[in-house]
Amino acid sequence: MKFAILTAVAAMLLAPSAYANSHNPTVKDPRAATTRHAAKGHNSFTEDQARGRIAKAGYTKIGKLVKNRNGMWQGKAFKGARQINVALDYKGNVTVH
Repeated sequence: MKFAILTAVAAMLLAPSAYANSHNPTVKDPRAATTRHAAKGHNSFTEDQARGRIAKAGYTKIGKLVKNRNGMWQGKAFKGARQINVALDYKGNVTVH
């Protein structure tokens, strides 16, 4: 029994990305969604990943993104000809401000 538990823990330590991906709802749903309210929480997206997710939601000319104290990437982007303040939460949802 102890050996099985140690083996499972060792497998998670040796393959953290596989373990994280199986428990991360963002990875399970690759679609970009736009929501009214962003979810607060630790954001593991890099700036480039956040930029890609915002672009996938239909925004262009995405400016510099900055992570705020609530863990959201924020910046300016265009939707058509209109410039909009956008944010990306830890779930991968895009919000408009």
